[in-house]
Amino acid sequence: MTESKPQPKRRKPPSKSKAAETDQWQKEVEQLSYQEANTALELTLAKLQSAELEVEEMAGLYRRAEAYAARCQVVLEQVAQEVVEWEAISS
Repeated sequence: MTESKPQPKRRKPPSKSKAAETDQWQKEVEQLSYQEANTALELTLAKLQSAELEVEEMAGLYRRAEAYAARCQVVLEQVAQEVVEWEAISS
């Protein structure tokens, strides 16, 4: 008689509704102002510091933090470009 080893649980691939939810969330991030994205980033980083997070939740929060930080960077770059253009016009 041979004993079989317990099989690890296999994760299901993300459902289409989960993928659609992610797409919608990313579109919403692209519409945030600098202040909104920065505040969301700060709140997300505070959640990441919690010791009670599951690994999957931590990974999701990390992705959100990256998206918020990227949005802040995009807005700052847009403002910097506008300043360069204004300086060129006024010179």
